[in-house]
Amino acid sequence: MDRPIMRLYLCFAFLTLLLLAGCNSADWDAGPPQSDSRTVQLGEAKSARVEIEMGAGQLNVNSGAHELLEADFSYRGASRRPRVEYHVSGGQGQLTIREPESYHGHGGGQNTWDLHLSNKVPMQLKVEQGAGRAKLTLGGLALSRLDLEMGAGETTVDLTGDWKNDLAANIQGGVGRATVRLPSEVGVRASAHGGLGAIHVHGLKKVGDAYVNEAYGKSPVTVHVQIEGGVGEINLELGETPPSV
Repeated sequence: MDRPIMRLYLCFAFLTLLLLAGCNSADWDAGPPQSDSRTVQLGEAKSARVEIEMGAGQLNVNSGAHELLEADFSYRGASRRPRVEYHVSGGQGQLTIREPESYHGHGGGQNTWDLHLSNKVPMQLKVEQGAGRAKLTLGGLALSRLDLEMGAGETTVDLTGDWKNDLAANIQGGVGRATVRLPSEVGVRASAHGGLGAIHVHGLKKVGDAYVNEAYGKSPVTVHVQIEGGVGEINLELGETPPSV
């Protein structure tokens, strides 16, 4: 397919998805505004696996919680209250935060999740994002693995900070724009492949089929990032100051 035609096709697909998300919100955001706060204690677990599934809205994930999870939710309609489930097995805690299945992927409206996770617990994190915006500021977490599946919208993943252990981050591109911010004082090796959109790299140098920073191969800790592009724009940036979204 000719490149100009391809670009027009991609723009049309992106706009169509956003319009559908906006139309769905009128049908699914019934009911008065609601708010809720949840706290989850680690219990007997020595580590944790956290899974977040958000169909549409604004998702904010940060470190700094005194417990495993400290969360504030805003949404329309009591039936849209997010489900928070936690159990411990074999010394590992399993925390799941998701929308009710009947609402998954339908309209964002006033659906906002502000999630704070403990930075003292060894953790693996999986995020499935639908339509909307997400800001994941993860540099303070004791994170060893990140799996992110992006949907339609805008996503910022901030991995800047002083990492104490290796991190393997796998990011599956969606429709829209994604910005991945990487540390400068800790070794970084990032690879980006596939997809129909554009990939922009700032502050990293290409070595073979990957991009690395000046600290790569010199620091005892390495942040490994693998990105499978989707339809849209992906930006890899080197920096230390968390962005505002």
